[in-house]
Amino acid sequence: MEFRPILSALMRNKTGPILVAVQVALSLAILANALHIVSQRQAVSSRLSGVVQEQDIFHLQVSELKSESTFNEMLATQQRQRDILRAVPGVLSVAQTNQVPLSRSGNNTGMAASPTQLKVTSSTAFYISPDSLVRTWGLKLVEGRDFLPTEIVNYDTNKDAYETNVIILTQALAKKLWPDATGYVGRNAYFGTGKDASVARVVGVVERLQSTGAEVGERGEMSIIQPIRRISVPRAMFTLRAEPGQRDRVMKEAEEALRKAAGNQLIVRAKTLEGDRQDRYRADRGLAWMLITVSVLLMLVTASGIVGMASLWVTQRRKQIGVRRALGARRVDILRYFITENVMITSAGVAAGLLGALALNHLLVSSLELARLPGTYLLAGAAIFLALGVGAVYGPAWRAASISPATATRGVV
Repeated sequence: MEFRPILSALMRNKTGPILVAVQVALSLAILANALHIVSQRQAVSSRLSGVVQEQDIFHLQVSELKSESTFNEMLATQQRQRDILRAVPGVLSVAQTNQVPLSRSGNNTGMAASPTQLKVTSSTAFYISPDSLVRTWGLKLVEGRDFLPTEIVNYDTNKDAYETNVIILTQALAKKLWPDATGYVGRNAYFGTGKDASVARVVGVVERLQSTGAEVGERGEMSIIQPIRRISVPRAMFTLRAEPGQRDRVMKEAEEALRKAAGNQLIVRAKTLEGDRQDRYRADRGLAWMLITVSVLLMLVTASGIVGMASLWVTQRRKQIGVRRALGARRVDILRYFITENVMITSAGVAAGLLGALALNHLLVSSLELARLPGTYLLAGAAIFLALGVGAVYGPAWRAASISPATATRGVV
């Protein structure tokens, strides 16, 4: 088929084709970047936290109704509560802790490789526990060991700081502190810098443990664990691992066991780690669905524009089509003509849309620090709109091919 007659016909009536091409270009630029952002948000929200089988983990925040207790009373109460939880059928492991990953609320400290540094190397989430978080959360030790019972200390947070002689840290934090090292166990890490910095020896490295905020990038992987039991007020947090498939039952029975042992003089708040993950990424999921909805609407609007333009042209060219049919043109020739015409318009819009997508991505990268747009999204977007153009014009083109030569040549418009 010759493209010159088609191009000549388009040039005689430029307004419609230009509007459709612009519509395709804008839609493609937005669609490619929207899909890229959705993919990024999905990758972020599905990141591993370091906790194995998150669906089996839950935590309990326990607060006594009495406001004052001595240090020894609070220590005995926390130990008794831990023993009660361990006795609940279906509980595999219990650990007292100060915070949990993905909870969006917690404590941080600054870590450095040397006290002489001008500033800390990284802000770090710190988890404290007199029990084994490595065992309860299923953290993977890539170097070193878990804490020994003799390394656990009881601190009154009204008097003492969260400091110990030994720590476990994440692989990401270890590489940040000592980028050229091949081993980390036995090295000294510092809390803060300057003369007030305190030191702790690394005894273990876990592959991953996300911070409470689970920030995007390496910051979300910066965490340490300290062998501390925190005692300040009659309140504690316990994280539990239940047998597979038994979490909801175990969570309910654990809460009831604590209340019963305290004579209902206790406030217990229970939440699953899955619930924390859902809350952490609720905004990301909302953004993703909004972008998907906008993309679908843009495609529908673009398809409607193509259908409307093609239908108008079929009406305007009804007599011309009939004459061509009378001169021997087959239905497939008419069908091919309209499809080719639309592909030319859509291709022009796709070419402009690819440039627009790159320009929009450059703006997003510079202003919002998003990642560069991979070429696969450009190719996918181009293929989607080319296919959309062919699919949208097929109906009007088929109606044009079905026009009777006799009807058209009688001058029916």
